[in-house]
Amino acid sequence: MLFRLRQLLTAALVANALRPVPGFRTAVPVFLAGWGTSELAPHLLAATATDTARHARRRGLTRTGALLALANAAGLAWMLRTSAQARGVADRALVDALGVDYLDEIDTEVPRDVRVPWRRLLNPFRMREPGVHVERDIAYDDTLGRRGLLDVYTAVERPAGLPEGGAPVLVQVHGGGWTLGAKDTQGIPLMQHLAARGWVCVAPNYRLAPQHPFPAQVVDVKKVLAWVHEHIAAYGGDPSYVAITGGSAGGHLAALAALTPGDPTWQPGFEDADTSVQVAVPHYGVYDLAGATGLRSAVQMRDRFLGPRILRRRWREDPEPFEAGSPLLRVGPEAPDFFVVHGRLDSLVQVDQARLFVEALRRTSRRSVVYAELPGAQHAFDVLPSVRSVAVVRAVDRFLHWHWARHRRALAPAVAAGEEDSRPA
Repeated sequence: MLFRLRQLLTAALVANALRPVPGFRTAVPVFLAGWGTSELAPHLLAATATDTARHARRRGLTRTGALLALANAAGLAWMLRTSAQARGVADRALVDALGVDYLDEIDTEVPRDVRVPWRRLLNPFRMREPGVHVERDIAYDDTLGRRGLLDVYTAVERPAGLPEGGAPVLVQVHGGGWTLGAKDTQGIPLMQHLAARGWVCVAPNYRLAPQHPFPAQVVDVKKVLAWVHEHIAAYGGDPSYVAITGGSAGGHLAALAALTPGDPTWQPGFEDADTSVQVAVPHYGVYDLAGATGLRSAVQMRDRFLGPRILRRRWREDPEPFEAGSPLLRVGPEAPDFFVVHGRLDSLVQVDQARLFVEALRRTSRRSVVYAELPGAQHAFDVLPSVRSVAVVRAVDRFLHWHWARHRRALAPAVAAGEEDSRPA
């Protein structure tokens, strides 16, 4: 009986992960159950096989129990296969946007090993990378307490082959629905990976709603960017090259900050500070706070969650803050390069938001726009190392190294001209 109950529970989890139940009211529990099942599919598959074999040896299998176990194993194997497709999807997205020879433009050594590191994925909760140092709890704003702290990830030893000068910088903005979360809970696999390759990664806290309504969150992210431009050289970073990323609410804040450099409305007291970034890589972000897309899910999020808890105002009475805070409505010709990543089965943020945001970028921006839509992926697919998240981390690695190489080549003539001018006559 207990074996059958375990298999029935697994069957419910598998069914939910393969076809999430739609709807605003059920979004959170559907996401929580689906995320764990899809990203830990190899572990659940191994547990199902072990449980079935043990039960068969001890008591034998009934027809119903055997069929349930077989169906669960097939569903989990399908999820594992779909997770592995992330590598090809991301590769095609990069090639389609950047060209088939984009890897030839990278002038630093970027590992191109595409094998799944199964040994490292055995324990997905162990994310520490050897050779990476984390300096914790650095204040970027002394008035905010713990919400004004950030961590800096650097390589213990500078990797061989890294160009001379400051290292490229990545700012990782955590998610959590603007109401929870912390700097050391999200984006860890990507930051550990890039820091081991010589990048300087910055992970900040920021003020949370509803105690601090929006736009306090984007104001704090801009304070972080100002801090980076002023102080990151002391940690070995190059303030002239800053990338920004984040997931969910962090994806929203990363995209919004990237699209509004120097906006004085969101830089009170530091209006003249440099808050620009060269490239943005938002994951499963919210791009439409105002419901401008007309998507039912976006309107429900606006009226049932964003308005009462995050902005603490009603859209019908004051739509301007919702519109100003929507990255979709802030896209312009000067937008930086973007790599947008979203899961096709996202229960919390409908994938259509990402599609429409990318469409607006490609229609308006003068820069490159890469979009990877991952089959079978739920929200927050990158929080833990998994078959899918490893593929995405490696794709982001290639994209950022490509972009950094182009940035350095673009600066080379100006640097050479400056050196020529500095020579004595």
